[in-house]
Amino acid sequence: MKPNNFALPTALSSSEEGRMGAGSPENAVESMAKDIPLYPKELSWLSFNARVLQEVEDASVPIIERVRFLGIFSNNLDEFYRVRVADVRRLATFAKGSKKKEHFSELLGNINEKVLRLQARFGSAYTKALEDLGHNNIHVINERQLTDNQRVYVEEYFHREVLPELEPFFIDDRDTMPLLNEASIYFGIYLELEDGSLRFAGLELPTDILPRFVAIPHRENCHEKVYIVLDNVIRACLVDVFRFVLPIERAEAYTFKISRDAELELGEHVTQNIVDRLAKSLKKRKQAEPVRLVYDSTMPEVLLQLIKKKLKMGRYDSYTPGGRYHNSKDFMSFPADLKQHTYRKIKPLPTLPDSANIFDWLRESNRLCYYPYHDFRVITKLLASAAIDPKVREIRINLYRVAQNSRVVAALVNAVRNQKRVIAVVELQARFDEQANIHWSNELSDAGVEVIYGVPGLKVHCKLISIVREEGGRDRYYSHFGTGNFNESTARFYCDFSLLSSDDKLGEDAYRVFDFIQQPHLQPDYHHIWMSPHTNRPNILACIDREIAAAAAGEPAEIFIKCNNLVDSEVIDHLYRASIAGVQVRIIVRSMCALLCQTKGLSDNIKVISLVDKYLEHARVYAFHNGGDARVYLSSADLMTRNLDHRVEVTFPLLSAAHRKTVLDILELQWQDNQKARVLDEDQSNGRIANRNSKRNVRSQDAIYRYLKKLEV
Repeated sequence: MKPNNFALPTALSSSEEGRMGAGSPENAVESMAKDIPLYPKELSWLSFNARVLQEVEDASVPIIERVRFLGIFSNNLDEFYRVRVADVRRLATFAKGSKKKEHFSELLGNINEKVLRLQARFGSAYTKALEDLGHNNIHVINERQLTDNQRVYVEEYFHREVLPELEPFFIDDRDTMPLLNEASIYFGIYLELEDGSLRFAGLELPTDILPRFVAIPHRENCHEKVYIVLDNVIRACLVDVFRFVLPIERAEAYTFKISRDAELELGEHVTQNIVDRLAKSLKKRKQAEPVRLVYDSTMPEVLLQLIKKKLKMGRYDSYTPGGRYHNSKDFMSFPADLKQHTYRKIKPLPTLPDSANIFDWLRESNRLCYYPYHDFRVITKLLASAAIDPKVREIRINLYRVAQNSRVVAALVNAVRNQKRVIAVVELQARFDEQANIHWSNELSDAGVEVIYGVPGLKVHCKLISIVREEGGRDRYYSHFGTGNFNESTARFYCDFSLLSSDDKLGEDAYRVFDFIQQPHLQPDYHHIWMSPHTNRPNILACIDREIAAAAAGEPAEIFIKCNNLVDSEVIDHLYRASIAGVQVRIIVRSMCALLCQTKGLSDNIKVISLVDKYLEHARVYAFHNGGDARVYLSSADLMTRNLDHRVEVTFPLLSAAHRKTVLDILELQWQDNQKARVLDEDQSNGRIANRNSKRNVRSQDAIYRYLKKLEV
């Protein structure tokens, strides 16, 4: 590894799957007008989920982790349909002009085609994962595999725990289908009566009340763990659900589930506050139109067609036949947590000495942390200390997603008790966390915290803390700038940077961001930071242009980007220009990449990889060669139009040469990864690094921990 060296490694390999379609909803009209070549971001997202599925298929991954990746894949796909496919469906429905309507209709078809291929792979991976669980004495069995003793146990459990929670409903041409909850799994039930007639019923599985995986007795003289899913507990006793209602000859249950459009419509009611409007909109979300039906492919056609009819699904909706089980996201919390079958947990590196005063510690120098390798408790210690420090006058913080039992919120409440002024910006529209954020905003407000609900028309996504402390007769700022949320739970497996600083100019910048949030008509001047929606885009583009000018002058010119998503057409256009000019561009992207990779004459000098491993890569880093004096920026913003133009985001520089070196070294380790990295070629086919089986194995997430550990010595 060569610190601060932006030189590219040797060529990377490519692989098989063909590219499909063109364009994307967010930039589709713009890119078509400007003729900017883009890979469809929705199909790119599906390639990302295929990388998740590769972890299930990888026999070197511990078996319990593989099972959990099954759950992650399923959960991702649910959210994909609720958000991204719902967007495309809406555009297909309301697009004006046959060309645009045809474009979005074709994109929907390409999405569904790719999903079907992924579902087929998922089914095979699911079967293999269950087999491998069995090889390790962990069995997930169905109702047909029960021994006599196990059947007695399951029937007793069913009548004691399950039957009281079941509320079946009949499905026929006369009755209206009850409102179905998209978070739930349903049975479509085929009933053959003793007189030969047929009836059809539906049943919601009570997974919000009962565990999805039920531990049952193992076989005699066996050292094993045995589970049966709740679905099969009900199947084992299905006739008993209707025993006292109908004379049933035969009953069969087929799983199905729906995904609804997750778009929120807040409306503009002057007399109604934002919390009430959001709560009302959340209720509407539960009644939103279904956009996807996933069902057991063996479901009788007469029952399937009846369900489709009752759901009133249309031509732009998606129908995905699958296996016997759905809501595999429950595998994310699979109960058999055996150490030998999971990744070894690391001990987070200490950040702050136990006996140290955190303000004294920060006055010594700025501190850079990288979670989960460093201990996130430095954040809660900062807030807890500020809450009781007599010299602290004011705390300002952005809250986007917080943990269920948040120590961050507890510290803010305690600060109010200690007569501090506390301002909390709570983003109510953090998707799928809206209800939780309404709860936290009420709790904070009741405690006396000044709660701000963001900026009209802008989602507040930056990760800032500003603490004002009186020292030597003047105010001194202590600040936090980060790439991730103030969430103790996700900090255990999300890779994010934090910069903790007592620098006055950085402190003034952080404080002024909160001024803008409170008074958005202001456009403050900043010493160091860039902020969306004002200066992030022009400054990022200016840095790319600076490298283009250097390349044109025959000077070294290099760009290194790490982000979650790269889909903004203007940024991509500048990167194409950089490549054509001879700038060497390296990109590490976790999820969507709309840039056409490895395309001759367009992106010859751009190399893109993606990393999927035990921790979720979440940090955003933008690094530029800058004539040998590297500029390195960390950011809360991805390279998406929404982040650059429609959110409050902060990009901040690393002023310390040591911190710049640390971040660049980390990026280099990730670039050298030949175990978990995938290459994004022009087809985004997720080929492995060519030298994966070389003698020098680099698994960057392990290597980074060792690297940071050495820095502590």
